[in-house]
Amino acid sequence: MSEPWLVVIDPQRVFAAPDSPWGSPMFGAIVEPVRELAARHRTIVTRWVPAPGEERVGGWNAYFAAWPFADRPADDALFDLVPEVTDLASDGTVDATTFGKWPALEAVTGPAPELVLTGVATDCCVISTALAAADAGATVKVVAEACAGSTPENHAKALDLMALYAPQITVARGARDL
Repeated sequence: MSEPWLVVIDPQRVFAAPDSPWGSPMFGAIVEPVRELAARHRTIVTRWVPAPGEERVGGWNAYFAAWPFADRPADDALFDLVPEVTDLASDGTVDATTFGKWPALEAVTGPAPELVLTGVATDCCVISTALAAADAGATVKVVAEACAGSTPENHAKALDLMALYAPQITVARGARDL
C-alpha cells in the first residue's frame, strides 16, 4: 500500500462559525490535531458546495427548502475555508455537491487508497465519505480527535457506527495513534 492520504473534510466557515445553523461546537478543538496530522501526511482538503438550483435532483430540493440559509452560490464566503487551515489547501480543494466526497477523492487518490479522515461533520460528511470509500475498496482510518460532530453525542454515535466496519474502517482516538 502506498503512503496514506490525509483528507480534511469541509473545514469551512459554514461548519465552524458558532452563529451558523450548521456550526459544530467541537470545531475549534480539531484544528490542532488536523494540523499535526497534515505535517506528517500528503493532504487533500475538501469543500461542500451547493449545486445550482437548476442542477439539483430529488431530495436536494427538499434539503434546501429546509435549509434556505445555505442556498447560495458556491463562491459565497460562507463556504470559504477557515483561516486556520487555508495553507493546507495550497494545491486547491476537492469540491463536491454531496455530503460524501468519494468518488471526487478517487479522482485524486486513485482506486483503493489508504485514507486518514478528519474534519466536519463526523455524523454527516465524514461518515458519508468513509462508508462510500470503504465500500469502493479504500482502507479508511478516522481520527476521532480530529473530527467534529454536530453535537458530541452525534459525533460519538457516528464513530461507533464506523467502527462496525472494521477492518475496512478503523477509528483511531488521536493523531498520535497513527
